[in-house]
Amino acid sequence: MARVIVDVMLKPEILDPQGQAIARALPRLGFSGVSAVRQGKRFEVELDGPADEAALEEVRKMAETLLANTVIEDYSVRVED
Repeated sequence: MARVIVDVMLKPEILDPQGQAIARALPRLGFSGVSAVRQGKRFEVELDGPADEAALEEVRKMAETLLANTVIEDYSVRVED
């Protein structure tokens, strides 16, 4: 069994109001030195078999079809050790 991680983030040119709200809240909570925050999503996909190239291509199709809105979001796929 293999675990594949899909990280989804808003594209850099897309405004991130939730990330901005977090960045504004951090100083009020006593945290300093943070100039910006961007928030995203993480999906953990457990495969029945190995994470070979065919399986990773299927996960990429999942990301394109369901996990990410590719108009406004980028995604990356990686195998977790």
